[in-house]
Amino acid sequence: MEQIVFVLGAYSITLAQLVIGGAAAGFALLLAVLVALVRGARARSLDADEQARRADEMEQRLLQLARGQAEATGRVQSMAELLAQRQGELARAVAERLDASSHRIGESLARASESTHENLVRLNERLALVDQARASLGELSGQVMSLRETLANKQARGAFGEGRLQAIVADGLPRDSFSFQYTLASGRRADCAVFLPGDARPLLVDSKFPLEAVTAFREASTPEARKQAENRLRQDVAKHISDIADRYLVSGETQDIALMFVPSESVYAELHEHFDETIQRAFRARVVIVSPSLLMLAIQVVQAISKDARMREQADLIRAECGALVADVARLRERIGNLQKHFGQAGEDVAQALISADKVARRGARIEQLEFETPPAAANQDSRAGTLPFAHGAAE
Repeated sequence: MEQIVFVLGAYSITLAQLVIGGAAAGFALLLAVLVALVRGARARSLDADEQARRADEMEQRLLQLARGQAEATGRVQSMAELLAQRQGELARAVAERLDASSHRIGESLARASESTHENLVRLNERLALVDQARASLGELSGQVMSLRETLANKQARGAFGEGRLQAIVADGLPRDSFSFQYTLASGRRADCAVFLPGDARPLLVDSKFPLEAVTAFREASTPEARKQAENRLRQDVAKHISDIADRYLVSGETQDIALMFVPSESVYAELHEHFDETIQRAFRARVVIVSPSLLMLAIQVVQAISKDARMREQADLIRAECGALVADVARLRERIGNLQKHFGQAGEDVAQALISADKVARRGARIEQLEFETPPAAANQDSRAGTLPFAHGAAE
């Protein structure tokens, strides 16, 4: 027992000490197990109490939850009824709104349909007008192309100018005051001759149209081209003026001036705006350049002169007619005087007849009222004759 088992530092451990230590350790371990068991039993008892308390609380909570669920069920039912009522009202309101909207939409669609129909009708009318305008534009384009082709050809352009000249002259003057294609003694022929009153010499009019030179002058893009076109236009117009002066100014046979008719206002304006020296040359040559408007004015002047001349020619006839008119007025005055005398005599006779009628009416009234008034002389005679006043009145 005293046997040393092992040495720990300065201490020596014997077998008896080791056995005693093991017994002490086992006792301590047993004591610890007992304590642990006691504590475990106490803990289980506390857990059981806690579980019972929690069960009671859970039961209370379940009861409260059941009551809350019942209340919630009631509220849900009442809310469901309220929602059903509100849903019905909403459905009715929606149905009414839909009916009203459908009615308004129907009316709007009807109005829109009518408006669309009217717009379509107006659109068709406008399209018809557009078609007419398109057809008119097509005809106008054809006419413009025809006019362009006519103006491009010198002979056709001359015929065009003569046509305008003839239209203006024939529209403003009597038939015996002009002549187209008038032939002079030299055999030369003028486009138009206008005869002035009291003068056998005609006023000759020639139609000229320097279109190519004017077109080149307008379309010139450079100063050199413009200058060349200007010279060409000046030469063409000067040649026309010289030809008219040489051919149609014949002393004793024609008037002292002649007219050069340019059937384009724009060409006439170009000449007067840029070629003043040419216009002055024409005046010196006694050739007057006229446009359609100026020719119309000249024709109106000739028409007024012709009218004045005819008035002077008919002055004697007018004077005789005025004398006859005055004599007729004098006879009418005399006859009206005689008629007035007859009316006066007839009025006097009517007045005398009215006086007699008034007397007859008064006598008739006295007879009706039996009012007899006998004059003194008549009464004496009646008394001697033994007649009644009535008889005397009747004799009257």
